[in-house]
Amino acid sequence: MANDFEPFSLNIHGRLLQIERPQIMGIINVTPDSFYSGSRTPSPHDIQQRVRQMIADGADMIDLGAYSSRPGADDVSPDEELRRLEIGMETLRSVAPDIPVSIDTFRASVARRAIRDLGADIINDISGGSIDPDMLETVADLHVPYILMHMRGTPADMQQHTDYACVTTDVVAELSRTLATLEALGVPDVIIDPGFGFSKTLEQNYRMLHDLEHFRNIFHRPVLVGISRKSMITRALGITPAEALNGTTVLNTIALLKGASILRVHDVRAAREALTLTQLTANPS
Repeated sequence: MANDFEPFSLNIHGRLLQIERPQIMGIINVTPDSFYSGSRTPSPHDIQQRVRQMIADGADMIDLGAYSSRPGADDVSPDEELRRLEIGMETLRSVAPDIPVSIDTFRASVARRAIRDLGADIINDISGGSIDPDMLETVADLHVPYILMHMRGTPADMQQHTDYACVTTDVVAELSRTLATLEALGVPDVIIDPGFGFSKTLEQNYRMLHDLEHFRNIFHRPVLVGISRKSMITRALGITPAEALNGTTVLNTIALLKGASILRVHDVRAAREALTLTQLTANPS
């Protein structure tokens, strides 16, 4: 339940951030083709407006991405990804100089530049180090928190890799192997992301959500849940991503009740309200 939240800390460039309640991470996409059109912020003006609104709505963190991972999206070169991130980070920091920012990338070279030169704080890798063989050592070298997400294959072919004996057991086992490598490299701050929507069928996504407590209880690390407006909602309800806010809020609430530490969302205000109400229910006066 929500009152079972386990506090954790993150080392943000030498500053220890103590976290006593679930965090809301707002999504900023500096891409023209992210699956939810409402999240696209291709211009500096759009980025400024969206960051200001997210902070006003209660965002604790921001996740900045410049490479769409939806199936069928155009490939983006590392140079173009960095160009977009440079514009995004410069604009974001002009509005919010202190908010923790994660960079959504699976490329070690992009992650290194984003942390060292652009002022990002956390690496959010959808591949869990499986696409770029240099990623895990890069994380260790940079001494930054790492969001370890589960995915099989690549964004282009991930839905061809859903042959699990038991999705929760298999995902835990695969994450455990990568986590062991990170621990051996001396990476202390690892956030676990089960990877909803990545290499999972509709039914497998809901099985993992049902079993979400296992990820916290087995790993004893913060668990990030990213289900905002995803196909596990739209396919189940026969709606579009633009119509999926209510479904997102329902599943975010379930995730909080099952121990989620971070919600990665497009709609910060709705997630903040869900958090407030679940905490009031879990801890009535």
